[in-house]
Amino acid sequence: MAHIFFAASIQRHIATPEREIDARTVGEAFDTVFGEQPRLRGYILDDQGALRAHLAVFVDGQRIRDRQRLSDALGQESRVYVVQALSGG
Repeated sequence: MAHIFFAASIQRHIATPEREIDARTVGEAFDTVFGEQPRLRGYILDDQGALRAHLAVFVDGQRIRDRQRLSDALGQESRVYVVQALSGG
């Protein structure tokens, strides 16, 4: 099973413990988490269902490519990290 982690900066708003998840894509993983914690959906996704601009998701150390449909594949041993994106100059 894939393993999903939410950064402490996200957990300050909504407690989201790390967990194992049976999912084939990032979107399926989020759907599982949102089923358990519905309030998290509005913090992670915009009203179109895309990843919010202030967040970044990494699967096995690589930033996901599909921020709209969240179709990036997960393997059985994948590690998914959801973090707040840094900005500035």
